[in-house]
Amino acid sequence: MKETLTTTLLVSAILLLLQFSSALNHTVCIVGGGIGGASAAHFLRKYSESGELGKITLFERNGIVGGRTATVTIGGDTFEAGGSILHPKNYHALNYTKYLGLKVKFPKHADDSLSLGIWDGKKFVYKTITSNSKLWIIKTLVSLANSVVLMLRYGIASLLRMNRFVEVTVNNFLKYYESLEARPVFKSVEEMLQWAGLYNLTTATLGEVSTEVKLSPLLIQELVTVITRINYGQSVNISGLAGAVSLAGAGSGLWAVEGGNWQMASGLINQSDVDLHLHEKIESISFLGDFYQMNSSTGNSYNCDVAVVATPLDEVNIHFTPEISIPLRKLQHTHTTFIKGLLNPAYFHLEAVSDIPDLVGTVESADIPFTSISILKQHEKDNTYKMFSRQPMPDSLLDDIFSVREETIRINWGAYPHYHAPEKYAPFILDGKHLYYINAFENAASTIETSAVAAENIARLILSRLSAQDNQSSVKLGRYSSDTAQWDSEL
Repeated sequence: MKETLTTTLLVSAILLLLQFSSALNHTVCIVGGGIGGASAAHFLRKYSESGELGKITLFERNGIVGGRTATVTIGGDTFEAGGSILHPKNYHALNYTKYLGLKVKFPKHADDSLSLGIWDGKKFVYKTITSNSKLWIIKTLVSLANSVVLMLRYGIASLLRMNRFVEVTVNNFLKYYESLEARPVFKSVEEMLQWAGLYNLTTATLGEVSTEVKLSPLLIQELVTVITRINYGQSVNISGLAGAVSLAGAGSGLWAVEGGNWQMASGLINQSDVDLHLHEKIESISFLGDFYQMNSSTGNSYNCDVAVVATPLDEVNIHFTPEISIPLRKLQHTHTTFIKGLLNPAYFHLEAVSDIPDLVGTVESADIPFTSISILKQHEKDNTYKMFSRQPMPDSLLDDIFSVREETIRINWGAYPHYHAPEKYAPFILDGKHLYYINAFENAASTIETSAVAAENIARLILSRLSAQDNQSSVKLGRYSSDTAQWDSEL
């Protein structure tokens, strides 16, 4: 009798332990293998106790991870085709490169030798002074001369105000790297922006904000517009926050990952114990009472406790049961055209190819078919160029702009939201349960780093809500170091 009772108690204890273990061993499915999905997997593993999370399955509809970070090879050289630059204060990206053992590289023209021209469709309204001299004194004098020309055209006070506007915005954004003890878990995009003092910038256009901080009309019309057209393919009618992020992306100290920024997503996925499914598109996500069921294009079904959408829902056809409600949003398509050849100086009313600036930016005009053209690499007889445009560039138009085209590659990116103010946001939690949406934050600003910042918050949100659900506190939300001094010394 005593042995039977002992056996019964032992079996009951084992069953209770198995039930408790099963409750904690939550499974997660992530849709999207870009930096957002990869970051979510990384932070979920980093912030959870061993055994708290079970299997993490990640679905990528393409044959390679990286999302909107990718490379292209033309003329035997490889270049960034998507998200190509990172700011020196993008601390998550910096930490990823350190964690994954990746190498940082700086642009070829990091020494400010890049020549810039602003094209209005008929003439260059602004061009930097250039010199082929390699003498330090000559290069210094040319740089000083360009600074003087810039100040005379746009006003030193206006330029200083622009720099101050960007600096204040960046400093507010840096709050997202504070210690986890000092930083709450955000349940909505609005709450996340308000906490950092960034929300008001999304309620007005960049043009309105620029006027409010007293930038000169000419600076807004030319330089500010050129930068927003290059970085977001849009005018100063984008929101003030997206505009500030765009302007920050034109500053100094910009960098990229040697070999391609996509390696950050790939490395994080490889290091996060993820079951990766390439070439598998998720077609439906259904909540079935206790779990989510995902059905894919391959005919397979997957069950998970937590579902994370890490891809823009604007141009993918995922059927949700029950239905979800998010604000309508259009993606801004950027058509990236790579050309190995030579620009036609006659198109720009110039005498020689050497007279054309290395970077041709453009003002807002329906008569200009491209937003920018830049030299990626100079060869002995020709160059490799990267062109951005809002519409596809037909061969007939390219043949007008280029006198020689040896090779042409076209890529159509659904690159970022079409911004407008005031912005409206999708919820981070799409169904009030455990269906999460990282890309809701993109309506504030869309970059590699903002995707990582949003994903880090989503990971904390998931773990905190699972912890509350399980009525236990095993979530390890320790400090995530942003040792800027160490990063700066390494860079």
